[in-house]
Amino acid sequence: MLMDDMGWGDLGVLGQPSKETPNLDAMAAQGMLLPNFYTANPLCSPSRAALLTGRLPVRNGFYTTNGHARNAYTPQEIVGGISKDEILLPQMLKKKGYVSKIVGKWHLGHRPQYLPLENGFDEWFGAPDCHFGPYNNSIRPNIPVYNNSEMLGRYYEEFKIDRKTGESNLTQMYLLEGINFIRRQTVAQRPFFLYWVPDATHAPVYASKPFLEQSQRGRYGDAVMELDYSVGNILSWLKRLGIENDTFVFFTSDNGAALMSGPNEAGSNGPFLCGKETTFEGGMREPAIAWWPGHIKAGTVNFQLASVMDLFTTSLALAGLSPPDDRALDGLDLTPVLLNRPHKQGKRPIFYYRGNELMAVRLGQYKAHYWTWSNSLEEFEKGINFCPGEEVPGVTTHDQKEHTMQPIIFHLGRDPGEKFPISVSTNEYQNVLSRINPVVEQHKKTLVPGVPQLNMCDVAVMNWAPAGCEKLGKCLKVPKSQPWKCDWPH
Repeated sequence: MLMDDMGWGDLGVLGQPSKETPNLDAMAAQGMLLPNFYTANPLCSPSRAALLTGRLPVRNGFYTTNGHARNAYTPQEIVGGISKDEILLPQMLKKKGYVSKIVGKWHLGHRPQYLPLENGFDEWFGAPDCHFGPYNNSIRPNIPVYNNSEMLGRYYEEFKIDRKTGESNLTQMYLLEGINFIRRQTVAQRPFFLYWVPDATHAPVYASKPFLEQSQRGRYGDAVMELDYSVGNILSWLKRLGIENDTFVFFTSDNGAALMSGPNEAGSNGPFLCGKETTFEGGMREPAIAWWPGHIKAGTVNFQLASVMDLFTTSLALAGLSPPDDRALDGLDLTPVLLNRPHKQGKRPIFYYRGNELMAVRLGQYKAHYWTWSNSLEEFEKGINFCPGEEVPGVTTHDQKEHTMQPIIFHLGRDPGEKFPISVSTNEYQNVLSRINPVVEQHKKTLVPGVPQLNMCDVAVMNWAPAGCEKLGKCLKVPKSQPWKCDWPH
């Protein structure tokens, strides 16, 4: 279960004051909470590519070289998508007879060769892109919603989202699609992989009528309450079907809360600095719960440093598969952590990338920033603020500042908000630096970047005429191809 732009601080169990996530809080009480869980990139598409490949975006191609340290993703005009050279989790699971379904947002490219059914999934209900819109279909088409490999309609047309009231039934549809898939596979006694990726907490946020105006947190909270309800529903179906002891469930989010959409359409990153798009803690530390009754001890909290890429390797281990041995993998097998067995995962680093640049590294409780940047002054002056009310002088810089010779180091145990850099003249600083620098040097020396997939854009590749549009009379005229180098301001 991968949420969209949900922040670390959005869960009651992690301190959200309104306490509106009873099902997620119960899931944590019945399973394991991982407070040191990270995404691989502070943006939607690269983090999803990392989850499904077990590899950093800089390796799997989900980054850009059009600018230094720029966040890139897959808007409608993107030419690229997930590379054929990558091996995705559902492709691996097929070897053991798993049936795989994605429900919700894909975001790894929307041209035919990049869609889920071409990349290992057996079924799909959802959309290739974010639910931005509505568009007038002449300059820009509305995003299609697919059932398997053909479109069923478009957002704001057949699939309504009311921008004024925030009403939409999409989360309910995604819930029913998920449950239906689980029931079908259970009856057929087939092993299954469900990748449940609703996007209601991504601006423009939405919820269905019963949840609207229920939250103390406004419309964003309504969306969270509906997702919480949905998670509870899925878990209770696993119990009803008697398969809860045979089903590993993991809940997390793709990146930190999108503070630039606040306060009405953004979540909370708890005590952490900034949010989505940045490599401060608020951009990359995620809520994370592992649930597997009878296997994962109830009510445990594990402080292991873990990453969304570990879900690839861990899922393979649970399915009895060895990971691909012909490529560098960044995900570790977390089964010994989850099942409380002895392991050697304790010393692993967390790498914080923004585009093609390694911005920071965490080792143990310490985090060293080699580069800092929130966003450019130009964007900031347009009103785009990634760190509202959280400017830390010399840290949340509006210029890309390099600190390679003297990284800014924080102790995240004492200072989770990254507000008090450790003084460079202390023994503590020198000590930490002598431990982190070799990790960085080793990583950079052995890193072979993938071919960047997110450099080129073209209006002709937008969702004008997706597969299945003829049957519905929903094909639009494709404009002349005019490729350009995508502009990534952040």
